[in-house]
Amino acid sequence: MEIAFPVIDFSKLNGEERGATMEMIKDACENWGFFELLNHGISHELMDTVERLTKEHYRKCMEQRFKEMVASKGLEAVQSEINDMDWESTFFLRHLPESNMSDIPDLEEDYRKVMKEFAVELEKLAEQLLDLLCENLGLEKGYLKKVFYGSKGSTFGTKVSNYPPCPKPDLIKGLRAHTDAGGIILLFQDDKVSGLQLLKDGQWIDVPPMKHSIVINLGDQLEVITNGKYKSVMHRVIAQTDGTRMSIASFYNPGSDAVICPAPALLEKEAEKSQVYPKFVFEDYMKLYVGLKFQAKEPRFEAMKTMESTVNLGPIATV
Repeated sequence: MEIAFPVIDFSKLNGEERGATMEMIKDACENWGFFELLNHGISHELMDTVERLTKEHYRKCMEQRFKEMVASKGLEAVQSEINDMDWESTFFLRHLPESNMSDIPDLEEDYRKVMKEFAVELEKLAEQLLDLLCENLGLEKGYLKKVFYGSKGSTFGTKVSNYPPCPKPDLIKGLRAHTDAGGIILLFQDDKVSGLQLLKDGQWIDVPPMKHSIVINLGDQLEVITNGKYKSVMHRVIAQTDGTRMSIASFYNPGSDAVICPAPALLEKEAEKSQVYPKFVFEDYMKLYVGLKFQAKEPRFEAMKTMESTVNLGPIATV
């Protein structure tokens, strides 16, 4: 029997189906680490413009560069599996604490403007979602945002990726399997070319491409804060032999000096369950993650536990 990927109509939170919708979000966070949002409040017109300009920018500024890289590494003729790189063309935009948008070369003014507008909408949606997670967890409203804030505010950025057609998708991944290090991730993906998969109960399951949807997934920090009640989940991108897949993933993460640990209120509620996860500064976790991204998350948590026993962290920095 095929398992149905959780698709949630966000507009139903405003009506009599709120309770059932909150339950669906809760189940998705506990059992999937992923869900797909429809009617999330971001205008379809804005999303269409973002998609059009992203695809134009790739064709004008990045496609040729990618082809040259493939040729220089001889990737089209590979005979064995490639494990140290991905079949993707990317660039990164930073929005918070300060934007780097004006520093990115080759971005036309209308594209820059529309990506700024899109980021504002995504930031609002991320904060809304964090409050819904608080509600489902029985945490005070604003708790997750406050923890993420640290002393300087959350970090928020966007990875803009294109996955061009790949002649050897069995030998090279679009993006190798990993969990996301941060907080909550909001993905605007291609609605025609698929490729994103998540690992559930030992099986790789497709995340269905849907027009105007935003795919949500939880990062490692939410697993720690919920003491494992919610999980970050391994996912990957399978390269396709035809069609270029667009992926715009925005990461709403803790600030670099935010202290992350299981929420004391959750530990009190589950007195019989001990604190399983470590306490650490987000920046320290990120330093570790950079070298271990494509490995299991559990050794990262263990390494932070070891570090925790040698470093005394003060109270959580809040505003």
